[in-house]
Amino acid sequence: MHENHPRLTDAKALAAHRARAERDPARFLHDEAMLELQERLIDVNRRFTAPAIVTDFPKIWGDFAKDARIVGMEETLALEEGAHDLVIHAMSLHWADDPVGQIVQCRRALKPDGLFLAVAFGGATLIELRDAMARAEAQVMGGMSPRVAPMAEVRDMGSLLQRAGLALPVADNLRKRVTYPNPIALMHDLRAMGETNALADRHRAVPPRGFFPTAAAFYAESYPAEENRIQATFELVFLTGWAPHESQQTPLRPGSAKSRLADALGVDEFDETAKPVHDRPDDESPNS
Repeated sequence: MHENHPRLTDAKALAAHRARAERDPARFLHDEAMLELQERLIDVNRRFTAPAIVTDFPKIWGDFAKDARIVGMEETLALEEGAHDLVIHAMSLHWADDPVGQIVQCRRALKPDGLFLAVAFGGATLIELRDAMARAEAQVMGGMSPRVAPMAEVRDMGSLLQRAGLALPVADNLRKRVTYPNPIALMHDLRAMGETNALADRHRAVPPRGFFPTAAAFYAESYPAEENRIQATFELVFLTGWAPHESQQTPLRPGSAKSRLADALGVDEFDETAKPVHDRPDDESPNS
């Protein structure tokens, strides 16, 4: 199922970016994703005993569930068929060359009536940065090249669940507006997230000296925020589906759950007050 899919991602570059991010990660969006997944799992009155997590961030997501099998997002996932009652694809699907294939493999790893959850960046992510860079490249370089991954819209991502054969598919999203002192601070956060450009078709040459100052000027002019800062949008898309079963269980109504996710998975609640990198004092900011 992988042979005919075009290569979106330079796997070697992405692995290098992820490894760098693991050393001093900007995890505030991961923490937000975990909190949202907790809310979804609280609505399911079930104790999961054989969870698995597919992610390029094992140190971050290894805290989410004790005894979960953690595997990297490889073309062929290291998951045993029918071995898990919960599979979570965490913050990596937007870089997959074959997202349907990823979800199909997760479905096959589920026991009947097992739960699949995914969270990834959606199409509204970094819309401001895309625009500023495109305008700067057109002005300075006379053309445009891919510099930010083409992330899918929530409706398109939701259709992946049906294509993968999952029952009761649900897709929803959460947009976060974050402010930074300048575009360079945003780029520092993206490096610390492991989310800088790893596109296979990216422009490899060093851009002209005026490119980044021009992009920064466009950004500040078009997307200002309070206190002389800039705004940046991040969209998290959440996918939910179930491995088919003749006595299919549906998710409970919000607020009707009888058990907590933390109890079901044997973990502590996450701290909602965790600060993003962009709110750290200057001496705690990630290295560029």
